[in-house]
Amino acid sequence: MYRRPVYPLGFPVDLITNSTAVIDSAEDSWGSVEQQFEGRPLELRVDVGPGPKGREPSFRIERHLLSIVSDRSNYALADLDELFACCVVTEETVADRAWFRWFYLDAILLSMLAQRHTVPVHAGCVAGAGGGVLLFGSSGAGKSTLTWACARAGWTLVSDDAAWLLPGASQPTAVGRPQQVRLRPDAPRHFPELEGKQGQARPNGKVAIELRPREFPSIRTASRTAVNGVVFLDRGEGSAELAPMERDEALAKMLRDCVPYRDEVHARHAVTVARLADLPAWRMRYSGLDEGIALVEQALMPATPRLVSARWGASAIGA
Repeated sequence: MYRRPVYPLGFPVDLITNSTAVIDSAEDSWGSVEQQFEGRPLELRVDVGPGPKGREPSFRIERHLLSIVSDRSNYALADLDELFACCVVTEETVADRAWFRWFYLDAILLSMLAQRHTVPVHAGCVAGAGGGVLLFGSSGAGKSTLTWACARAGWTLVSDDAAWLLPGASQPTAVGRPQQVRLRPDAPRHFPELEGKQGQARPNGKVAIELRPREFPSIRTASRTAVNGVVFLDRGEGSAELAPMERDEALAKMLRDCVPYRDEVHARHAVTVARLADLPAWRMRYSGLDEGIALVEQALMPATPRLVSARWGASAIGA
């Protein structure tokens, strides 16, 4: 058996498996992420045996149990109270690293973290001189593209399409995955440095160009930032506009996109998201990336600059 500590979003996880291929998959997802929080590690056991690749699994939550089932040779069960999961998969399933990570490895770990330590939101995140801003928007609104454009313009990249809030933080704080960015296949027409890069089909069927920001020396990244404002993107034709949004409308939009967990977890998430609604919120209409960057900067102009330091105290997630 192999035992490997990994740190998804900076939280400790004890990964135990009989397969080096699982270790390699964990390296793909989280190998460059350092520990940021202390506390009792989550535990994930993965047993790999012979057999064909499983079909796309079904997900189900009953009380404190999460099940992910492809077939009798490919399945997982997670105890969301104990933050323990076991997974049984075949060698052919693990051989498709992207597929295994998407449907099993990352899905299990991020779901367990969301029970106690994080609140996932569907938003990009960048940090500038005025602090951090979350960029909300529906699919196709340009979250990832605008996030990358901001990073090229000198902003700090925190996350391109999803961020995780820290419940109980003294100030609204977002954690990201700045190790990877996924852009639409037409991204090279906006960004010359991506010329020649080809999109690939992801396990969810969408085609994207996957980037590792560390390969671009001019791109600054941070694992988390204090959040000083939220922006809801509306990309399309017409005059560029940045308009203030009422608190209740902003809160309703953010809660509508929250992942549905059991009632007590959802209630905890709602409290954390409600704190975001107390920040300045804006509706932003834009068509070009230059005007988009300028409007994001304008949204943060009244804020006090603050980027959260690289590491928190030892009691960040409790025992």
